Amino acid sequence: MTQTKTKAPAKTATKATAPADESPAALIDARIAELGDWRGETLARLRALVKEADPEVVEEWKWRVPVWSHDGILCTGETYKSAVKMTFAKGASLEDPSGLFNSSLDGNTRRAIDFREGEKIDAKALKALEHLI
Repeated sequence: MTQTKTKAPAKTATKATAPADESPAALIDARIAELGDWRGETLARLRALVKEADPEVVEEWKWRVPVWSHDGILCTGETYKSAVKMTFAKGASLEDPSGLFNSSLDGNTRRAIDFREGEKIDAKALKALEHLI
């Protein structure tokens, strides 16, 4: 009797299982496209502002979210149903004269900014904050 081997189904790239050879930039592009709503637009805008604030920033993909680094993690870009969250790894040590931080305020290290649908992004204040890092 001859056994026939069946080929296993191919794995597709998802948020949970992305190909190891896909660049972080491509994964971030895919995440923005996958969202396809105000959250994707907001994440794309925040990404552009991070790059403007620090042209030497390195894009990474960790914990299934975009991560921007320069001599260590600067911030992450997480998306939720009702917010796009920028979490600053060392946000508690930053001065925030514009009052951008509105989330994760109780921690000793991190601080975050939640952006909700329809809210205007204060690009000048955000870029100034990122220059402090």
